[in-house]
Amino acid sequence: MLERHVFLIGMPGSGKSSLGRKVAANLKLNYVDMDRRIAEIFGCSTVEIFARWGEAVFRTAEKNLLIQITREEPGLISTGGGTVIQPENREIMRNFGVIVLVDRPLEQILGDIKLDRRPIFAGKGLEDVESLYHQRIATYRASADLVLDNSHGYYAGVSAMEQLLKTNFRLQAPPRDDARRGER
Repeated sequence: MLERHVFLIGMPGSGKSSLGRKVAANLKLNYVDMDRRIAEIFGCSTVEIFARWGEAVFRTAEKNLLIQITREEPGLISTGGGTVIQPENREIMRNFGVIVLVDRPLEQILGDIKLDRRPIFAGKGLEDVESLYHQRIATYRASADLVLDNSHGYYAGVSAMEQLLKTNFRLQAPPRDDARRGER
């Protein structure tokens, strides 16, 4: 169990959601994917939220959700790629948790990002991903308490995140179900 929230930040396509979901399940931690929860609240995808109401509405919902999450049991939180860009969001995350940058090289992000699933890139191309990366990377790095290198593939990223959490938060892996059955 975590004593404070762990907020995962980074570029769209860096692995925040896929790694966060798997690691939280492996370590039996509470998990929130902020983009997914906002989509559930609105009853439509984040791409549709941007198209119908605009980015400003989405960013307000994001800040309000962040405040709500701070009142919940600590867990692993996958933020949207733009969450940490807002100074008030950085302050909230710093006050209620630890910020971990999921750092993945731009070339890898460009190699497999699905632009149609990312509201910030709707109708845009890979050059826009590159431009956004260069706009945001300094803020990501300056905001992070810890950095997770996610340049060696999914399974290495899962392992690295589990190790980072165990080392920095004294977490123990829960016993496997087959191990518990053997103790009876």
